[in-house]
Amino acid sequence: MRRVLAVAVALLGPVSVVQAQDLNFSIAPTQSCLAATADPAARRACAGKAAEACMTNNPGGETTVGMSSCLDQEVKQWDGWLNAAYGTLLSKAQASDAESAKWGTSAPKITPVLREMQRKWIAFRDTTCDFEMSQWGGGSGTGPAGLNCLLRLTADQAIYLERAWLGD
Repeated sequence: MRRVLAVAVALLGPVSVVQAQDLNFSIAPTQSCLAATADPAARRACAGKAAEACMTNNPGGETTVGMSSCLDQEVKQWDGWLNAAYGTLLSKAQASDAESAKWGTSAPKITPVLREMQRKWIAFRDTTCDFEMSQWGGGSGTGPAGLNCLLRLTADQAIYLERAWLGD
């Protein structure tokens, strides 16, 4: 993710910091969408609602710099939600592994598999977004394409992790 974001920032240049401060971003459209449904497919469709509103409701939001700023802010929100879901799932896995050890079962441990899955997902996400960015040939759409990819895949993983423990 850092590599993808570094490329996006490099493409935007120093002007993005000044213009990004002028944009009014609110995560409320995404939160409202998420609150309206428990269905995973419908929740996935919520990803990007706040960035879209940011791009539409701000002068300059439709520019490459504006789009990138709006997308980046929503990516950060989803990344926080993903980390919270992962932390909850990790705690459940560790508790389950401890309970299994207490009873002396031969059940495979969940915690190491969860950690490995998440590490491999990060590699998948970064490689997928690098591929999507490469299709822009270094053009002005490269940054927004990479951030849109990060947004989509991070939201998907956050929603997956929220429900991963036996459908919780």
